[in-house]
Amino acid sequence: MTATDTHRAIDAVWRIESARIIAGLARIVRDVGLAEELAQDALVAALEQWPNSGIPDNPGAWLMAAAKHRAIDRLRRSKLLERKHGEIGRELQTRQEMAVADFDTAIDNDIEDDLLRLVFTACHPVLSSEARVALTLRLLGGLTTDEIARAFLVPEPTIAQRIVRAKRTLADARVPFELPRGSDRAARLSSVLEVIYLVFNEGYTATAGGDWIRPALCEDALRLGRILAELATNEPEVHGLVALMEIQASRSTARVGPSGEPILLLEQDRSRWDQLLIRRGLAALERAEKLGGDRGPYALQAAIAACHARAHTPEQTDWARIVALYEALAQLTPSPIIELNRAVALAMAFGPAAGLELIDTLASEPSLKSYHLLPSVRGDFLFKLGHLAEAQVEFERAASLTRNARERELLLGRAQACAEAQPRPRLH
Repeated sequence: MTATDTHRAIDAVWRIESARIIAGLARIVRDVGLAEELAQDALVAALEQWPNSGIPDNPGAWLMAAAKHRAIDRLRRSKLLERKHGEIGRELQTRQEMAVADFDTAIDNDIEDDLLRLVFTACHPVLSSEARVALTLRLLGGLTTDEIARAFLVPEPTIAQRIVRAKRTLADARVPFELPRGSDRAARLSSVLEVIYLVFNEGYTATAGGDWIRPALCEDALRLGRILAELATNEPEVHGLVALMEIQASRSTARVGPSGEPILLLEQDRSRWDQLLIRRGLAALERAEKLGGDRGPYALQAAIAACHARAHTPEQTDWARIVALYEALAQLTPSPIIELNRAVALAMAFGPAAGLELIDTLASEPSLKSYHLLPSVRGDFLFKLGHLAEAQVEFERAASLTRNARERELLLGRAQACAEAQPRPRLH
């Protein structure tokens, strides 16, 4: 095996094992930043040794053992105790003694709880949304700073600063490495789900740049969601989010044309939708519904996605049910974006005039002032009603607001189609 092949293998192992290693270490050292540092030390050791010694039979276990040895060295030198003494005193001393005496047992127990603790810590509400996303992808996704920066089209130093500040914020706020309980758990879980869905959405429809979608981000979010679903088996909204992402991801290959151009939902070749992902999504939705209780926002959105997934053709879509689901979603989490989506469903169920009536009530909504989909949707309704000149203006405005190059091309193309379809004045 060449050095390049070895490095690729190490990268693959790291992506699979890093979250587990960091989670196990964090439970012992009670510091996410230090836990990642110890895990990174083990990665460096692998990069130095494996090209010569070969990849171990159990590379994950090798990395864990290497990280354990570095943690034990730190504990024995009492640096951790000195740095943390004022914060956790006798409790940490007990943990130090336990860790040095029986570190293997301590770190290998309850790995699933450790992973869940790491999820809740990385997504703690004390952090900004951007910091939560960056830290989650770093600690749980195994992505490098450069990979995160490229995924979000942000300079690498910016991402590096976000991660450093996030770790410092967690330490300064003395956020405990533990599973939240009671009412706090629901609030914290909401933060976790928000982060995962933010990552997925950025991959599903990129906000900026030259690509319509970024499949790698969708895959990262799906992997995190699936892990969470296995850790929090009794949380219906977790399964609702997984269902939503599975079903939406099933359309990925059909959403992009041969040259990377966007293909909208009603124009997609549904034979290209991934049936395995659809089945997984419908199963996750059923799992969420069987847990009972009122459906949350992710489960409701998954139910909407399921309506599309079950329709073999656009004409078979149950738009009336989609309207009802959006109405339920709007009551649960009122939002101008939800109203915009409900307008689309209304137009499909009862005609473009019904959708336009709702859209026009959103025209003065401050949060939608610079949102390109408002004029885009309005332009579509006007086009279908035959108001071509007005539709052209709306599509041009939408094109000026989007930061995605592919989407801009699509909108300008629609504006051009409106211009060409308008009757030309007669020459006398």
